[in-house]
Formats: sequence, C-alpha cells, structure tokens
Amino acid sequence: MNYDFFHYIDLIGTLAFAISGALAAINRNLDIFGVFVISFITACGGGILRDICIGSFPPAGLVNLEYLTIVVLSVCLSGFSQKLLLKLNQPTLFFDAIGLGFFASFGAHKAYFFSGNTELAILLGIVTAVGGGILRDTLTTTIPSVLTKEIYASAAIFGAGIQVLGEKDIINPALAPWLAILICSSIRLLSLKFKWNLPSIKQVQ
Repeated sequence: MNYDFFHYIDLIGTLAFAISGALAAINRNLDIFGVFVISFITACGGGILRDICIGSFPPAGLVNLEYLTIVVLSVCLSGFSQKLLLKLNQPTLFFDAIGLGFFASFGAHKAYFFSGNTELAILLGIVTAVGGGILRDTLTTTIPSVLTKEIYASAAIFGAGIQVLGEKDIINPALAPWLAILICSSIRLLSLKFKWNLPSIKQVQ
C-alpha cells in the first residue's frame, strides 16, 4: 500500500475530527479562537502524541500546512453550515465516529512502519484515534468518552488490530485499511444508536 493512500486516509480523518472539535466548541459558545484551538487539538492531538512516541520529529501535525488548512476549512464549514450539520443526530459524535476509524487505521500503519512492533502499533493506533477526542472533551469540561462505559476505545482496538493484520500480510494489505475503517466506525456508530455500553463497576449502596 503506497504512502499517498494512507496520507489521504490521514487527511480524511483529520477533517472528520476537526469538524467534531469545531462543533463541540461552538456548542460551548467559545469564541472564534477557542473554536479553532479545540478543532486543531481534536484533529491533531492524537497524531502528535503518536509521533512523539515513535520518535517521528517534528510531529506532522505541527509542521504540515495541510492539517492547518483542513482545520481552518472545518471551522469555516462548521460556522457557516451549523443548521445543516445540526440536522444530523448528535453531529459531534457522528464525525467523531468517522474520524475514529480513519485514525485507528492510519495510526496503526504509521506506528508499525516506524517500529515493526505489533503491540506498539495497536496501542498507538488507539492513541491516534482517541487522543484528540480526550483532549477535546477535557478542554470543553466533558468526561472523555474513553473513560466512561461507552464503546469508544474498544472500537479503536478492532480498527488498529485489523490494520496490523494487514501490515503483517495475514489479511490482504489492500483490504485491511477499508475493513479497519468500516468496522471501527460502524461499531462506534451502532453503539451510539443502540446504546451499547461496556459494563461499569456499580457503587455499593
């Protein structure tokens, strides 16, 4: 699988997460600078953490103009198309779920390319997928989804794991990214629709 293919996957994931971050910030009534900051952190935060962990310096999210351009466009799109986007059921969660699949795939691919380590690739695929969302939720004073009983990080595990199977030629490398994206995002979207949750430890009364 060539570099350009995964680069486009990364950019699509960046767009989805940037929109989810912008919408979350708008819902919190932040000013234009605050919306931009939350959008950027949501879109690039997980990737920056991944790049630091694998020693890819400087992190792509801090030096690639394409990411900044996507964030600016996402803020504009979210600002001028609020009525259209808000017609979606829980638009922030919808775009977050789409971005989750793309970033789980790309994050696992890049981590495996740099390290050749299966466990690290899966772990950093998850970090790439959920890192930006955790930062977004923290800065907008929301308990991060990954820390609640919602199916979030567990969906990313499936996406990252499938991508690594493709990297190791256990499944078709050309098919693996699409399966990873489809299964990861579908699990997240279906869990939201049908309210699937992981069990919690109930407080003793």
